[in-house]
Amino acid sequence: MNGKRRRLLLAAVDPLLEPGERVEVTTIVNLSSVSARRTAAFAAASAIMSGGAMAVVPVPTPMYLAMTDRRIFIFRANPTFARPEEHLMTIPRAGLVRSEIKERLLNSSFVVSFPESGQGLKITFPLVGRKERNEVAAALPLAG
Repeated sequence: MNGKRRRLLLAAVDPLLEPGERVEVTTIVNLSSVSARRTAAFAAASAIMSGGAMAVVPVPTPMYLAMTDRRIFIFRANPTFARPEEHLMTIPRAGLVRSEIKERLLNSSFVVSFPESGQGLKITFPLVGRKERNEVAAALPLAG
């Protein structure tokens, strides 16, 4: 993440921090709750509706992730002006676990969850975000 984006994200996170809380990692990610099956079905349906002229595949909105020593903050990223647009969620780190890292050609991902919830959030890191991915992964215990 370049200096300007980092400064803008830190300015957005600062009012949300508790006394003594410090930011450890900032990065750009994609969050996913849409399954691959639904994405493929949407693409096929759009191709059929257009008579084969085009297929539309939903693309996740880039998000900013800021991880502190206590919480993870997620902001929607403004794609034009490179600034955080909207605070979407705050996830406490206490009790949070992650899955194994899945490596792909252009990105990598893992799922974070609370063991008792049964639901997870897939975080996808771009190829250039490997260092930040490793820092976030090192801070979260592997699910057992």
